[in-house]
Amino acid sequence: MTKRSFLTIVTAAAFAALVGQSALAQEMPGKGKTIRYAQSDSLGANYVTAQIIMRGMKALGYEVKLTTLNTTLFFQAAGQGDLDLATDVNMPQREPAFRNIEKQAEIVSPGMIVGGGINGYLIDKKTATAHNITTLEQMKDPKIAALFGKDGKADLINCDPGWSCGDVVDFQLDKFGLKDTVRSVRGKYEALMVEAVARVKRGEPAFFYAWNPSWVGNALIPGEEVVWLPTPADALPPSVPNKGSALVNGVKGCAGGADPCRMAMSSWNWASVANSQFVAANPAVKALIAQIKFPLATWSAWEFNINKGGASTSAVTRMADEWIASNKAQFDGWIEVARVAK
Repeated sequence: MTKRSFLTIVTAAAFAALVGQSALAQEMPGKGKTIRYAQSDSLGANYVTAQIIMRGMKALGYEVKLTTLNTTLFFQAAGQGDLDLATDVNMPQREPAFRNIEKQAEIVSPGMIVGGGINGYLIDKKTATAHNITTLEQMKDPKIAALFGKDGKADLINCDPGWSCGDVVDFQLDKFGLKDTVRSVRGKYEALMVEAVARVKRGEPAFFYAWNPSWVGNALIPGEEVVWLPTPADALPPSVPNKGSALVNGVKGCAGGADPCRMAMSSWNWASVANSQFVAANPAVKALIAQIKFPLATWSAWEFNINKGGASTSAVTRMADEWIASNKAQFDGWIEVARVAK
């Protein structure tokens, strides 16, 4: 073999190795990188989606370190560069806090729920039909209100103390002139709602605030067991931003068949927020997150299963595994798009 031939072979081999390394890097853009990923300390279907998202990031070659903490602390950490990403930030309710870090962080995806979520007031359908109750305003009538309480006032199951949704309810009761006939009951929401579900199942009156997707929407089906009561007007406290109108089209189970149905506020969603430097350095993650969305019915089913006893880590992981197995083509498609993102 001549010296020239030998050099040609060595050069070709080196070039092939370089091309191979480049292709591998393109296939595994996260190789050698760790994502500091956060999930809310409020357990729900967001934990299932976190497992699916983590699986996607690992398929791109990333290591993932998961931290559980509340959204306020996540914003602080993301702004300081101590955490990279969260995909369960409730928007627009968390928008004021996000604005404090928007120079250091950005919204990668505006929402993971197809069509967004809804919030509002519900009563059991049996009582609604028997007394022709089709709006929240009818709770001003002491005779109607008395149906839902023991002392002439309606007991309205509200959100936990400290939750912003409870502030919305209390504000609206005052704004709509309902405080004389409706009592806001704020305690541990899940425990209160277990009793409310039981009352509806027994055929008894129930009045509560809820949102969908949630386990409540699967435990009590709107339009079949309960109905949404339209509010008389848009009304929110200054501390709770909400863009757009509370009139929402296509709400299943809106009392009186109203469409659009005026909810407590306009649609909300689980947004994804990430540190801006992290996003700039990881286009594959940005491309992955931007694609991921799940139907409202899927979210509700996950919430229901978690509330029914599937709150363990193994149960959440199993739900994620089952979804990926049933939607493998879609999941693989997300990965392929993310692999080549620049």
